[in-house]
Amino acid sequence: MNSTLYRRLARATPVSVRPFAQTRSFTLTTTCYQNNEHDSTTHFGFKTVPKDMKETLVRNVFSKVASNYDIMNDAMSMGVHRLWKDHFIRSMSPARGAKLIDVAGGTGDIAQRFLEYQDKINGDSTSSVHMVDINPDMLREGEQRFASTKWHDDERIGFTVGNAENLEFVKDGEFDVYTIAFGIRNCTHPERVVREAYRVLKPGGRFMCLEFSRVSNPVLASLYDMHSFYVIPKLGELIANDRQS
Repeated sequence: MNSTLYRRLARATPVSVRPFAQTRSFTLTTTCYQNNEHDSTTHFGFKTVPKDMKETLVRNVFSKVASNYDIMNDAMSMGVHRLWKDHFIRSMSPARGAKLIDVAGGTGDIAQRFLEYQDKINGDSTSSVHMVDINPDMLREGEQRFASTKWHDDERIGFTVGNAENLEFVKDGEFDVYTIAFGIRNCTHPERVVREAYRVLKPGGRFMCLEFSRVSNPVLASLYDMHSFYVIPKLGELIANDRQS
């Protein structure tokens, strides 16, 4: 998790967007990442950048930190991100045999939690995950995580370098669950991401987005600011040898 992107959301708490309703029509109620598709600029950390530059900027940042990404998450969140992700999977409560597409899947910690839950809680050996990430360096870390696991041997985990805004390699209505954890903020057009999620989910499928929202408590907000502006840049410098990462 790079400090520039992390700081922008530091006054926040993680939330998961409600899954799609059982019908094929829905309303997305979150307002965290409103974006006008006709605007020519978007955010990148605290900066405003041309939309056609953001994808490259994000890719460069994550290529720098890919090998240290999990360590950085532990250090920057003091390990709390693990609790958020555990709760995320418990809230999902997937059914036996569920097919998950994990977008912006990175190093694979959501995918691993999903498969562990299915094995241990549901006694299910048929569920599968398709991990997607726009950054090949991040996805390579995920492939290495699963290389020597039974899920890899049983072909229950797959990997594709791809853009969340255009999942052209996925058929309509293919998946039971769609997850994107701390990734939608890095997308240039979040509305396109949600549109593609809707397309690739089966009727009644679940859209699960783990992301930050605003903190209203001024005491917590000041603590987040202190951690974000002073602690996180130093950790980025120490762990990734890049204060801006």
